[in-house]
Amino acid sequence: MKKILIIGLVWPEPTSSAAGWRMLQLIKLFSYSYEVHFASSAGKSDYSHDLVALGVHEHSILLNHSSFDKFISQLQPDAVLFDRFMIEEQYGWRVAEYCPNALRILDTEDLHFLRLARQEAYKKNQPLNINSDTAKREIASILRSDISLIISENEMEVLQNEFNIPPNLLYYLPFQEDEIAADRIDRWLNFEERKHFVFIGNFIHEPNWRTVEILKNIIWPVLRKKVPSAELHVYGSYASEKVFQLHKPQEGFYIKGRAGNARQVLERYRVLLAPIPFGAGVKGKLIDSIQAGTPSVSSSIGAESMSTNGKWNGFICDEYPEFVEMGVALYNHRELWYTSQRTGVQILNERYANTTYGTVLLSLCTDKCSRLIEDRNTNFMGQILRQQHHQATKYMALWIAEKNKKAQP
Repeated sequence: MKKILIIGLVWPEPTSSAAGWRMLQLIKLFSYSYEVHFASSAGKSDYSHDLVALGVHEHSILLNHSSFDKFISQLQPDAVLFDRFMIEEQYGWRVAEYCPNALRILDTEDLHFLRLARQEAYKKNQPLNINSDTAKREIASILRSDISLIISENEMEVLQNEFNIPPNLLYYLPFQEDEIAADRIDRWLNFEERKHFVFIGNFIHEPNWRTVEILKNIIWPVLRKKVPSAELHVYGSYASEKVFQLHKPQEGFYIKGRAGNARQVLERYRVLLAPIPFGAGVKGKLIDSIQAGTPSVSSSIGAESMSTNGKWNGFICDEYPEFVEMGVALYNHRELWYTSQRTGVQILNERYANTTYGTVLLSLCTDKCSRLIEDRNTNFMGQILRQQHHQATKYMALWIAEKNKKAQP
């Protein structure tokens, strides 16, 4: 059986973040055609998923260490997947040197340069500038790879229209979700059985912290006056003391901490509020919200590349007064709530329950492996970047390794 090595930035935590859930989906997808090996230099946490139970071979590796060269030389995978561009920067040259015939796949998660540019524009109240040093690094990583997985249609457009990335280097792979069938809808709590507003998000992720600030300081003080019996419950992994300081039960604002199962938690609530000010990719919390049958009010950034023909699982608005009014309307009007819920089901089943995306990717990988040299020869810019990056990174890594040796007692 063919082998694929996935080099992870961290060990997947699907209950902590959408990135962890995405990685678990990729592992399950590739396991249909490959013997999956997962390696990371990061330490495991209590929330790291048990990959061995999925039949995955786990490997602990070292960064900037020659032991990786021996490891990959012996493994000789048919394909290597880099978990985000930083991992491709760190290990790509070693893969190219010791396993040159392996298909190199980059999973971008989301476009980091786009998220950071939007964050900078938001904080400084200035126009968006995507031509940053991070963009240069991430675009270079995409050009060095044989194929890059892109999670949103908007990001596909940015890469092709703004940076002229050849379409054959990109593959649109949205979240792969189970279809929401009628029997599951029947098991959801109904409108009357649900209460309160909710937000959920990993607090390591800056947009989530900023969203909670907006909810606490701008949205909730006004919204609560209009629905005084309601509360707002905020869930999220890795909440710091700064986050817990916002816990104000007397104001109906509750910091709940980590959610063991996001979808089970969301199923109890009537409306999710997500005034996300910046970010990129597809928001896992909004996928979870739809899967839980919970309508939402989101910013346009939050719902980017998710809505269908302007339709949404609730409302999309960026002005705070309108955001409050839409939240109140969804919370109070039964028929509007059910209409929004049905729209969410339609969006998910049409956009994210399509299994052909995964099937086509597996076929594409097989096809690319059969004409690897030909494809790489046509990607001249990629050849230049691979050569330059290989030389620069190789000797920097060797210098670091030698320095670490001398530092050892």
